[in-house]
Amino acid sequence: MAEKGKILIVESPTKAKIISKFLSGYKVLSSKGHIKDLPENELGVDEHNNFKPTYVIIPGKEKIVERLRTATKHAKEVIIATDPDREGEAIAYHIAEEIKRPIHRVLFYEITPQSVRKAIKERLDIDMNKVHSQLARRILDRLVGYKVSPLLWKIIGSGLSAGRVQSVALRLICEREEAIRKFKPREYWEIYVKFTCEAGSFMAKLEEIGGKKAKIESEHDAIDIVDKIRGAKFHVSEFKIYDKKRYPHPPYVTSALQQDAAHMLKFAPSYTMRIAQKLFEGIEMDDEAEGLITYMRTDSVRVSRHAQLEAREYIKRMWGDEFLPGSPPKYKEKAKIVQGAHEAIRPTKVSREPDNVKRYLSEDEYKLYKLIWCRFVASQMNPAIYEVREATIEGDGFTMRASSQAIKFEGFLKVWDEKTKAGESLPTLTPGMELNVEAIYKKRKFTQPPPRYTEGSMVKELERLGIGRPSTYAIIISTLKDRKYVVKRRGYLIPTDLGERVNRILVKYFADIFNVEFTRNMEKQLDEIEANKVDYLQVLQAFYRPFKKEVEEVEKHKKEIRATIKERRDESCPICGAQLTVRYGKFGRFLACSRFPKCKYTRPYPTGVRCPNCGGMLVERMDKQGRLLYVCDNPNCHFMLRDKPINMKCNKCGYPILLDKVKYYECPRCKTKIYFKNGNTS
Repeated sequence: MAEKGKILIVESPTKAKIISKFLSGYKVLSSKGHIKDLPENELGVDEHNNFKPTYVIIPGKEKIVERLRTATKHAKEVIIATDPDREGEAIAYHIAEEIKRPIHRVLFYEITPQSVRKAIKERLDIDMNKVHSQLARRILDRLVGYKVSPLLWKIIGSGLSAGRVQSVALRLICEREEAIRKFKPREYWEIYVKFTCEAGSFMAKLEEIGGKKAKIESEHDAIDIVDKIRGAKFHVSEFKIYDKKRYPHPPYVTSALQQDAAHMLKFAPSYTMRIAQKLFEGIEMDDEAEGLITYMRTDSVRVSRHAQLEAREYIKRMWGDEFLPGSPPKYKEKAKIVQGAHEAIRPTKVSREPDNVKRYLSEDEYKLYKLIWCRFVASQMNPAIYEVREATIEGDGFTMRASSQAIKFEGFLKVWDEKTKAGESLPTLTPGMELNVEAIYKKRKFTQPPPRYTEGSMVKELERLGIGRPSTYAIIISTLKDRKYVVKRRGYLIPTDLGERVNRILVKYFADIFNVEFTRNMEKQLDEIEANKVDYLQVLQAFYRPFKKEVEEVEKHKKEIRATIKERRDESCPICGAQLTVRYGKFGRFLACSRFPKCKYTRPYPTGVRCPNCGGMLVERMDKQGRLLYVCDNPNCHFMLRDKPINMKCNKCGYPILLDKVKYYECPRCKTKIYFKNGNTS
């Protein structure tokens, strides 16, 4: 029974349940996240009075707030232990405002008995620098959303939105798509030669001709070079063998976890964070319940001393001293502003091996926990050692090179299964050794356009550019998909027609706000608010002056702008005869009468591709998950595709359409692939 008068408040009901199992003397309550926010249907920010916000109880949270007030009214001690970041600090501040009594602030970086009890003793005050940083971000986002979004409604259509950071991310995706469209592949050729000698055989690549880098731009040139190589004499000019160390990656920070989970596990960043939150808050395991990982929103690769020692003991016990560095590895921090108490994401107990807790976890929870556990243990191990062999081959003005590498000592690869692809080891050669040409191979290749972003590479790019924070990357990408500005196809993020249209307007008319440099500088200023280096009101005022001017300018010319971007079709409305126009709705674009709302005729957007079943028109539809579908407009035909149809006949089986698989076209009948990078089929 909890002692009356001692209250501990956390965000999550799960966390409250877990903590109450091993923290005696406190009644543990949950706020279930934020309790206050700016109002939903109004700006809630007084631009003329130092941007004073009007915070209200979030609808549906009234009973929770009342419960917290009642429980803490006569309490001798109230501790707020919401998450140790800006959002958590804002929640703590709002709770303190509502219960109207003195409180202590504590920070839990891992939900284990030892760390929670230790944190309870290290009591703090609410960090108002963090609160102001979160407040500034919230006000900035609200100003952009509530000032720019209505302009998009008037210019393009209702239901659209702009976001201070999401719109810059959309710009990156649209610009990448435009670069792909404009890209013109350039043909080039590579030549490989298989040599034989007493020591064995091996393959080498042509690198230089006459002391200059080999540039072979046509098949004619490639054939000419092959003929010359065939008649040349070659020898080994240089051969060396040396060891190369490959060091482990540091333990995970938020962005790296999202990237690896996207690449290795195919998890969306938002899904990764939901699972990580569960692992942090705690899992019930027979007679114990606690968090399996440390706090999952962090920029820091720092590891506590006790975690390092535990990892070293485990590594020594499992694999021996040869896998253990002389001292714990030190990793360089990337972030300029890192809170000292934050650690990297790691298991709370190294001894809690993934397979030992697998039965308590869902399949995806297990996969993510194993990824975090393996990354951390590997980060505390010795580097892997490879034996590298390199040879330079010369003859008649041609220079070729061959290399191979083989694992000599596994090191951290014992845990982190990312071994180099195995290949044939280069035989032991000696300088001056003569070689015979056994075979010559020429390969036609094409330069490639920049790749489309995946969710993982988008996170990496946002981090590289300094846009957003690790805790917001997942939300940024999810918002773009929810708004139907971006669709995910074959793992790639592709802007929709609507997304590109919104982006064009924002980039053209809000060039000073929705650009990478401005957004990066704003993130730095938010960090500086948290570090007490700049006043948050100064940041807001500096942002608002140019922003207000751009909003007023667009508002003044919105009719002219709308006229320039309105897409009209060369078709008449079958009801009133007016011209049809393209509109956007909840489920994507569609055709509508230009006299709307007087005439309400609409029909799905046509692809221009005929249904191969009945000859009807394939039209666009978007499902509730934001995925584009292509269906026949004939109500009696149920033909449907998930990939974009292309008006192109299969050159093998004659099927009338092909499917756009992002990297190639594919025949839905015979599965013939047409790679549009070079036109070859396979």
